Amino acid sequence: MHKLIALIMLWGVSTATLWAAEPDLLPGAAPSAANPLSEPSGLPYQLPPFDKIKDSDFKPEFEAGMQEQRSQVAAIARNPDPPTFENTLVALERSGVLLDRVSKVFFNLEASNTDPEIEKIRSEMTPRLAAHRDEITLNHDLFTRVEAVWRGRAQLDQGSEAMQLAERYYTLFVRAGARLGAAEQLRLRQMNQRIAELETHFDQNVRQASNEAAVLVDDRALLDGLSAEQIGAAEQAARGRGLEGKWLIELENTTIQPVLAQLTDRALRERILRASVGRDEGGDADNTGLIAELVKLRAERATLLGYPNHAAYALADEGARTPEAVNKMLAGLAQAATRKARAEAAELQALIDSQAREAHRATFKLQPWDWAYYEDSERKARLQLQEADVKPYFEMGRVLRDGVFYAAHELYGVTFKERPDLPRYQPDVEVFEVFDADGSPLALFLADLYARESKRGGAWMDLFVDQSKLLGARPVVVINLNVAKPAEGQPTLLTFTEVTAMFHEFGHALHGMFSNVTYPMLSMLSTPPDFAEYPSQFNEMWAREPAVLRHYARHYQTDAAMPPALLDKVLAAQEFGQGYVATEYLAAAVLDQSWYQITGNQAPPPSGVMRFEKAALQRAGVDLPDVPPRYHSPYFLHIFTDGGYDAGYYGYIWSEVLARDTGQWFHRHGGLGRANGDFYRAKVLSRGRTSEPNELFERFYGGPAEIGPLLEYRGLLPASRGAASH
Repeated sequence: MHKLIALIMLWGVSTATLWAAEPDLLPGAAPSAANPLSEPSGLPYQLPPFDKIKDSDFKPEFEAGMQEQRSQVAAIARNPDPPTFENTLVALERSGVLLDRVSKVFFNLEASNTDPEIEKIRSEMTPRLAAHRDEITLNHDLFTRVEAVWRGRAQLDQGSEAMQLAERYYTLFVRAGARLGAAEQLRLRQMNQRIAELETHFDQNVRQASNEAAVLVDDRALLDGLSAEQIGAAEQAARGRGLEGKWLIELENTTIQPVLAQLTDRALRERILRASVGRDEGGDADNTGLIAELVKLRAERATLLGYPNHAAYALADEGARTPEAVNKMLAGLAQAATRKARAEAAELQALIDSQAREAHRATFKLQPWDWAYYEDSERKARLQLQEADVKPYFEMGRVLRDGVFYAAHELYGVTFKERPDLPRYQPDVEVFEVFDADGSPLALFLADLYARESKRGGAWMDLFVDQSKLLGARPVVVINLNVAKPAEGQPTLLTFTEVTAMFHEFGHALHGMFSNVTYPMLSMLSTPPDFAEYPSQFNEMWAREPAVLRHYARHYQTDAAMPPALLDKVLAAQEFGQGYVATEYLAAAVLDQSWYQITGNQAPPPSGVMRFEKAALQRAGVDLPDVPPRYHSPYFLHIFTDGGYDAGYYGYIWSEVLARDTGQWFHRHGGLGRANGDFYRAKVLSRGRTSEPNELFERFYGGPAEIGPLLEYRGLLPASRGAASH
């Protein structure tokens, strides 16, 4: 997932950052010289001086940054000279350096290495930052200047970044409410601040509930099926909470937990699944009330801004454009996905019945906590494939260097040099300097791959520094995974799902590192969710590309390459369960659209939140009893926090259409190679939002996207049409 921090969501839907600048260009407040955040970092690439930053440094610099921003914007809005591209839009692009710097550091650390003081600061600052953004976007004099530049955009070079910048500023100001009357703007400000409070509270509740719902195991025998490394990680997790002689199964963000595929004890599997599903529904971290209020407020805000519902508002500035287009796509995929999932369920039930007969015991009905386990059993039976046979070939450091980095080098010529001399915010974080094919410095890359209690669940990418030619800034990129850290001295061995997640997040990282735009507003972060996920999902294909797999899939003890027969089994195993995978995703996407295609009057009370969810799944035909949504509403972080995926979770499948088309394009043109990589980089990865996303894709692909490669890849075509080709 590509995480978008609160501040860079300047207008609630945009993922552009406005706040990047050099400090001496416009007048502003003078922050404290003693604070390490008050001046640009002197480290390479302006890497934040993590070893000097304290929690107490953030609040005063937020205050100073907002004061500086107000002064800078006032100077632009009150400029007596006629509005021009330079004195209005470029001036805005150069504004707010301090606020941008402190925000990027703060919100990255809040996500990956938080503590109670940081959580307290976030609760206090997010509504104030929302109010601060409104002061800018609802500034009448400033909008008048922005509109004047937009109206005179014909004088700018057609098709240039300047033309696109004028379009983006005008669009985003209008979408932020710049044309509303004074009374309407007052109500909008109130709603924006309350929405920011609710988003923050929701996020904090999910983190609290996930930690509290971790499943404690007293008897090591119940962990049968887990590897020694996994058992050691569970023991270490328990010890970290002062629970000696016990084992703790920590929860990931998703409904289905990875250990369900391995644990032989059915009762423990049920405990884990119920703990996962029950998060944030009741208790101190209950989110149902927050959902009810948040949905209502977002719907009311959309109406105020002239849209029938929040989905219509959000999608108007994304690739899909309308809820109707999203509904059509989801409905078209749902039938194929659920048909395949039902067939898979029948096969698993037959396996359960067969095993029961052989053991002379009573059978039972397949349940959600059984699916992953019996699917894994079926995979083993058909392919003679044991996870214990596979994981030794996926040692985490080797996957990163000889897999992820290798593919990037072969495609784009980039090289990586570890920088242990540079500070990091947590000892497990690795820092690499990235060099372009000609040897020139390109970026810094941070890899934060282990799970910990202070880190939110899931996987994401973000930036500490955005690329901009205007500001002379090169990117500092970070990716986050949540791999269980093994006991001291044990190797970190990954599942192939975790391997794929690493390639996915690195696809986001490449998008950020290769950004080659002039204006911060048009950088990689400004692309909408249904395009932002495209490079990451495309990059997943290299995890399973035989030429790449052979390079990194080597035994951590012997250095022997994975045997070809085992490699074939690993690839064949990826075709299992595609009906399930597609259905659980579509169920979550349906929930997202269902919540945001209603009006404020249709929003349910807190007590009706889960009934609303169930009814929405039933209407869409994706309410399969054995296939829960990838996220139930109370812990659906993508759509109820400030991540930018509200009414945009469909974007993963929309982007995957582009990704699979791109995969076929690469194969048609010879596959892994510099010519293909450089062309893709030039047409897509380097361009940010310098053109609209569909235009970028069509210039690369040679025409509009086609859904066939996706259906083929996921095995969702009828049997007569053939199986997956990749």
